[in-house]
Amino acid sequence: MENALARPAGVFARESVAELRKNLRLPQFALPTILTPALFYGLFAVMLNKAGPGAAAYSLATFGVFAATGPALFGFGAGVAVERENGLIELKRVSPLPAGAYICAKLVSAGAMAALALAMIYALSLIGGVRLPPEQWALLVIVHLLSVIPFALLGFAIGMRVGAKGAIAAANALYLGFSILGGLWMPITILPGWMQQAAWLTPSFHLGQIALSTIGVPPQGSAPWHVAALVFITAAAAWLALRGWRRSPA
Repeated sequence: MENALARPAGVFARESVAELRKNLRLPQFALPTILTPALFYGLFAVMLNKAGPGAAAYSLATFGVFAATGPALFGFGAGVAVERENGLIELKRVSPLPAGAYICAKLVSAGAMAALALAMIYALSLIGGVRLPPEQWALLVIVHLLSVIPFALLGFAIGMRVGAKGAIAAANALYLGFSILGGLWMPITILPGWMQQAAWLTPSFHLGQIALSTIGVPPQGSAPWHVAALVFITAAAAWLALRGWRRSPA
């Protein structure tokens, strides 16, 4: 058993479990990232919804992306910045920890936190009368969970460059900005023209449009174009994150 845990897979698993436990023990992180999306969805898409299950399904697709944004941006952005300032990242670098275990653990934790938030939104959507075929549910879950990746990379790039206070401020600004510009809270068509144009530069907009296409809502532009744009943004975020990791002295 000890030999199995000493293998890379065992180390990755233990690091991931430890990271998840740490986040769950921090109510100032866990409660907002898990409860905020569900509270917003329950209020606007279920309680105050006068347009019926169709509007609740539309909001389900976009609020699911919103649910993935918080754990990724704050877990990687603010979390990494704090640990870098405290010397924890430097300690892990000089330890025999396998390469990538630190980042993998944070990604698993962010995905698990997002999954908890998504589970609450999905339950509320059923209360609101949303009914989707199994294949649409499956695609929607995949899109929502994969939404963690680009935001995590952006958060990591910030956390490796900015101090803890600055990273928290940046994560909050991006959290709100991506939600509004991405049309995650409201249809983007009601925003001013310049904001609609700026939305095309954000990962949240493309993820929201892809999520909508999985439930049969025609996206703005073609779905393949949104996928291509998202791949480009994710690759750029990965490059920034890698450069931040290599340049940081800690």
